[in-house]
Amino acid sequence: MSRLLLLAAILFAAACTPVRAGSLVRLDVVDRDTGEWLPQHRHRGDAWVAGVPGRPYAVRITNDSDRRVLVVLSIDGVNAVTGETADPGQAGYVLAPWQSAEIAGWRKSLDDVARFVFTDLPDSYAARTGRPQHVGVIGVAVFAERRHTPPRPPSPPVAGGKRALVPQSAQSAAETEAADSAYGASRQRIGTGHGEHEWSPTQRTAFVRASTRPMQVTQLRYDAPQRLAAMGILPRPYAWRRHDDVSPQAFPGGFVPNPR
Repeated sequence: MSRLLLLAAILFAAACTPVRAGSLVRLDVVDRDTGEWLPQHRHRGDAWVAGVPGRPYAVRITNDSDRRVLVVLSIDGVNAVTGETADPGQAGYVLAPWQSAEIAGWRKSLDDVARFVFTDLPDSYAARTGRPQHVGVIGVAVFAERRHTPPRPPSPPVAGGKRALVPQSAQSAAETEAADSAYGASRQRIGTGHGEHEWSPTQRTAFVRASTRPMQVTQLRYDAPQRLAAMGILPRPYAWRRHDDVSPQAFPGGFVPNPR
């Protein structure tokens, strides 16, 4: 894997609106104990993964384009590089063309990170820093690098219209809340904790964004397997019983053994 570059300067910090475009970067979550990629489950327009409390994970970002890109990574609404409440205009990671990288934790310095680990919501980094509102979502805002092109003539002017636009985010939130109620699901159960430090060297680089608006905004939601089962995203419920659970079961499976 080629060296991962970190954009340390905050560039074009104005508020951003995503641009409709093809996907530049793929977003995946990797269980670091097993090395397996967590399956993504589509449900009512969202993609979900199941996280088990206590398990460390990494966010794998893959540049599927032939140009350098800047990836601003948000975990639970917090910038994974700077610790600020996440905004697309902030610092992020720079990927070379076709490069993949696994981001294993909160960036503490140019040399180390604090591991991402699934944990109970009150122990998440966002909750412990007073920002629990967006726990349970991993997101990226992707910017392409500016290329030198000859100037173009300005476009003709346009006139304003009277038609109002209805924000889709408010409708999506209402639908999600209604769906949770319909399935009898509880609120978010887990978040991402601030785990042990580990060595993860990087360096600073320069990057000029092609636009103040991201070319791609992607988010991936996560929660405990039990809650995803309650929402109908995962099948109920035996596959998610902990291996160390020794509580009595009426139907433990198997056949009648010989008595000792």
